[in-house]
Amino acid sequence: MSSPEFNASPARVPAMSANDPGPVRVIAVASGKGGVGKTSVSVNLAMSLQNGGQRVLLLDTDLGLANVDVMLGLSPRYTLSDVFAGRCELADTLLDGPNGLLVVPAASGKRHMTELTPAQHVGLVHAFSQLEAPVDVMVVDNAAGISDSVLTFCQAAQDVIVVVCDEPASVTDAYALIKVLSRERGVTRVQVLANQVQHPSEGRQLFEKLERVTSKFLDVTLNYLGAIPRDEWLRRAIQRQEAVVDAFPAAPSSMAFREIARRAGQWQTPAGPRGHVEFFMERLITTPPRSATA
Repeated sequence: MSSPEFNASPARVPAMSANDPGPVRVIAVASGKGGVGKTSVSVNLAMSLQNGGQRVLLLDTDLGLANVDVMLGLSPRYTLSDVFAGRCELADTLLDGPNGLLVVPAASGKRHMTELTPAQHVGLVHAFSQLEAPVDVMVVDNAAGISDSVLTFCQAAQDVIVVVCDEPASVTDAYALIKVLSRERGVTRVQVLANQVQHPSEGRQLFEKLERVTSKFLDVTLNYLGAIPRDEWLRRAIQRQEAVVDAFPAAPSSMAFREIARRAGQWQTPAGPRGHVEFFMERLITTPPRSATA
């Protein structure tokens, strides 16, 4: 498929505020396997940051099985699939989510969207360079696994969160993802979040299990971000198509998500001269993958 022309018109996107907000922090959320609640983490982290006063853009890059819009009860007219097909501009995909959250939805059931070509990356760069929405943080919800698309989006972010749960395959696949990110993409720091835990100690044990093997074989630093408990309120919020932090703010999972957002807010501010999201997409094509050495 040929790369479409991207011509986002500045008149059709939100105007940048008079004061430059500074560099945009990009947080990529990923997992080695599906079914660990990664998208729920992305949605509730984004909402917690938004509710805490940050201006947040939630970007769904699960380009084959997208469901961020479904979890938030949104009905997109256009998705990234339409952008690549030339049917709309990137600005046309922007959805107004709860409490001012901005959402860029991906497409579900579009097999051709699972792998982007370099030419399509270039087109997306040009589109994002015109998207002057005032944003402090971009949360990127990746597909599960180690596809080139996942690796590229993680490589381009300042911070990578890998979500794990108490399943042997989850930890094994998380290690595989971290290994590829480290050896092929030069990622040196990963935040580990334990999800769906029965007890806080369970999350710490999962992290220590992953850290033991990682420290032995990889040159990467793992940080324990925390744990999200499994609770009935989270399930109810998903059924209501709402973020649990909004639907049930007093739920244990909601309090945990707010704590995760607080910790994320304390991470070192990214260095960079630009305050637009353009720098994020630009890195997708200007930073070449590293060759695997083992």
